[in-house]
Amino acid sequence: MDKDKILDNIFNNDPLGLLNFKPKNSNVRTADERLLSSFQEINDFVDSNGKEPTANASNISEFQLYSRLKNLKEDETKIGLLKEHDIHNLLPVIKTNQVNEPQAEYLSADQAGNKPKEINSIDDLLSDDSLDILGGDSEGLFDFKHTPKDYERAQADFVARRKPCKDFDKYENLFKEVQKDLASGKRKLIEFKETLLKAGNFYVNNGILLYLESIEYETRKWSRGEKEKNRIRKFDDGRTRTIFENGTESNMYFRSLAKALIMHGRAVTQNISKVNEDFIEKFSNITNEDEEAGYIYVLKSKSKDERITSIQNLFKIGYSKTDVEERIKNAEKEPTYLMAAVSIQGAWKCFNMNPQKLEQLLHNFFGNSCLELDVFDEKGKRHTPREWFIAPMGVIEQAIELIINGEIINYKFDAENMTIIGK
Repeated sequence: MDKDKILDNIFNNDPLGLLNFKPKNSNVRTADERLLSSFQEINDFVDSNGKEPTANASNISEFQLYSRLKNLKEDETKIGLLKEHDIHNLLPVIKTNQVNEPQAEYLSADQAGNKPKEINSIDDLLSDDSLDILGGDSEGLFDFKHTPKDYERAQADFVARRKPCKDFDKYENLFKEVQKDLASGKRKLIEFKETLLKAGNFYVNNGILLYLESIEYETRKWSRGEKEKNRIRKFDDGRTRTIFENGTESNMYFRSLAKALIMHGRAVTQNISKVNEDFIEKFSNITNEDEEAGYIYVLKSKSKDERITSIQNLFKIGYSKTDVEERIKNAEKEPTYLMAAVSIQGAWKCFNMNPQKLEQLLHNFFGNSCLELDVFDEKGKRHTPREWFIAPMGVIEQAIELIINGEIINYKFDAENMTIIGK
């Protein structure tokens, strides 16, 4: 009997199925699978909301999806991999050279030979994270224990060792209230600026909501390297008490918190209803004998840009400490005026008050009709002015009158019908 028949007999005589080997299926997802899964979350969001995620979203999850989509749009390899799954045309079309050249085959994320992004700092590493693998720090991934003290200058103080917040029960309902306000639109996520960092306010960093409870200011000294060890510079800083929504707290430095929020954070606005009520209470006591505080004005653009001329009832609602005509004399050079001349439609002198509060109240009232348009300054830098609103002039005047008589909190602006209606 030859060896082939012997082997056949062995395999055919296996009543217990010991020789029936099946390879195990791995539960570990490949890079391509992770990429597709992350993009499918964006598709699901568009299916549910009828729009792509935006940076100005009041929902933290939506802002995370916006950041993810923004990174994907800048990666041609991933665009190629996701092309057939882009059912909502969210990704840009890749321009290829079609002059007698075969179309290049897209490689998988594991195989692609793209030039790697240059990494020079931990910020570069964290920002190169389109799948949001490093988003958040609920597990304390960045609680470094054995790094040198000099690493503090590299912004590591933001991830100063966190510890459980023993009195978190005092703050838990506050976090829930803020999340509820964000979901309902009473609060919004806005671009963070260091001037917004104040005790008593809420912020979001990498998707984690945090509360700046207090700041203990102090003067710190700093010198750069051995060559400048005798050149000591002083600056104001201080330890903070920062509470996180996951029940932890940190005593990171004020400036470290500011740097982290500039890189990866957003500020949370105050509750609109509460701000309006406080403002109306103070506004009702104003008399013409009080101190002049500035002007609230309404302007119309003289731009020839078709994107602007095609919009009816487009007005800028703003505030100026000086005379309005003086303020707008260089409008053609300022992005806030859409890089064009403007005409004054109305101006109101304010007394014994903070006109910026009045301006903010009007912006909040007409917020759902805010113009979404990019303009470029003389240096080619892009700007998105946030003080232009689509509403009839008569309706704007009506809103100001409602503010003066204290009734504004009982009304809202119906952007679809261009009118003010009761809540």
